[in-house]
Amino acid sequence: MEAISLTPLLNPKLTTSKSLSHHLPKSISCSLNKRTTATLSKPNRSWITHLQHGLAAAAISLAVNFSPVVPTVQSPALASEFDVLNGGPPTETYVVDDAGVLSRVTKSDLKRLLSDLESRKNLHINFITIRKLTSKADAFEYADQVLEKWYPTVEEGNNKGIVVLVTSQKEGAITGGPAFVQAVGDSILDATVTENLPVLATDEKYNEAMYSTAKRLVAAIDGLPDPGGPQIKENKRESNFKTKEETDEKRGQFSLVVGGLLVIAFVVPMAQYYAYISKK
Repeated sequence: MEAISLTPLLNPKLTTSKSLSHHLPKSISCSLNKRTTATLSKPNRSWITHLQHGLAAAAISLAVNFSPVVPTVQSPALASEFDVLNGGPPTETYVVDDAGVLSRVTKSDLKRLLSDLESRKNLHINFITIRKLTSKADAFEYADQVLEKWYPTVEEGNNKGIVVLVTSQKEGAITGGPAFVQAVGDSILDATVTENLPVLATDEKYNEAMYSTAKRLVAAIDGLPDPGGPQIKENKRESNFKTKEETDEKRGQFSLVVGGLLVIAFVVPMAQYYAYISKK
């Protein structure tokens, strides 16, 4: 720095007032120039910096608002089937409504019906709803997995039954131990799996699907007449193609309209032309 060289102790040669007067204006001038430049450029840089920060904040806000939410690995929608497996059988109720599609009334009706069955027949049935399967191919494999996980021994699972309804796939499955399968019968098991669960689930009538299945299973165990499943609605699709008669009728109407337009297009101008000539 030139200001340091002006100190007499460090540089004895620069002790005269002439040398001091020669160097002071230059150092002061340089300092003033630097300060002036910094002062003039600071507002511009500050304005540009604020503008850049504002644009960056706006871009981040738009990205956050419009970017899709990616579910994490621990999201309930992805881990629900594993939560059901690890959670074990319900203790105070007979229902595990992981999909959240059953009403309180349905849960209460199922508990009353199934608790009465267990007290009379010593058969315990659990009803499960889940949203989606990711670990198993279908509801049957998952139902078997639940039965083996919850009741690992033959003695524990002998009188147990598992009813599974997958809401996203609109399908269900029923499995159980030997005592349960024998009490219900293969025909009713097949009927509930092919009628009650999938048909009503397709119409998103999940409460009716589960409760009607429970009543049908209990009736079979009690030896009562089968209440039957829901009636399958045959949706007859109406054809969008017109018949030959309709096509001929429309074609005739179209010909009349076109012919009338042609007459108007040629006759009216001719009449106007002859009227114009006759006036002359």
